[in-house]
Amino acid sequence: MGLEEDVAEFRTASRDCWEAGAAGWSARRAAFQAAAAPVSHWMVEAIEPQPGQTVLELAAGPGDTGLLAAELLRPGGKLISTDGAEAMVAVARERAGELGLMDMVEARPMEAEWIDLGTASVDAVLCRWGYMLLADPETALRETRRVLRPQGRVALAVWDTREVNPLLALPSTLVVELGFAPAPPPGRPGPFALADREELTDVLATAGFQDIVVDAVALRYDFPTLDAVWEQQVDLSPTLTNAVRDLSPADHYRLRDAFDERLAPYVADDGSLSIPGRTLVAVAGA
Repeated sequence: MGLEEDVAEFRTASRDCWEAGAAGWSARRAAFQAAAAPVSHWMVEAIEPQPGQTVLELAAGPGDTGLLAAELLRPGGKLISTDGAEAMVAVARERAGELGLMDMVEARPMEAEWIDLGTASVDAVLCRWGYMLLADPETALRETRRVLRPQGRVALAVWDTREVNPLLALPSTLVVELGFAPAPPPGRPGPFALADREELTDVLATAGFQDIVVDAVALRYDFPTLDAVWEQQVDLSPTLTNAVRDLSPADHYRLRDAFDERLAPYVADDGSLSIPGRTLVAVAGA
């Protein structure tokens, strides 16, 4: 298979994956955002939203980060909340309605690598944990810069290394170790594809951004039981969702036992867990 065909196949599979996963993200949105809120707040503060501005969120998923910014755009402002998966857009649209923001939120499908907006048409762009999952993040960042007005800003988050994200890394680690899936080829898009600070700075600079600042935000995931961790990860992790769907009962038990064993160091005496994580965040000017 040629490179172009492989990329096209990856994009199709990725979109299908997030379409299928939207229901799980909708169900777990509040719990996940409770842990992810520090990242959203960092990003929104970095773009300094002002009344009357237009903010674009790419790969928005349930839309929590953009909707946090939307409240600061009144009067006269607008949030454009986008995702490549239509089912995810529906989740963000529903959330905007719950928050009473539908009068100034436009939620629609859009690919981050081909932004369907005019040049210099938005004041800021947000993208939380999106660019590293794209087949061509540099193209997406060039598109991001194209739609930003002069002096506009992009604020983004990408995951830090596997070593400081034990919960996020666990599903992919286990399915490969247990032989349920092959190891992904080097350079494949994924959660840790932009985990190197220098590489993240370089890709932003290559896309034409300036005044680049890269920082890190610590996260903590709290769960009452191991069962609660497992159930949330099955809903949120495409890797784990796909593995569980295809496994025999015996292999399912093998995977779950290995999952519990790896998380044992984080289990407190009362059975609860508190698991650390860390994400890189960046802001840059057009």
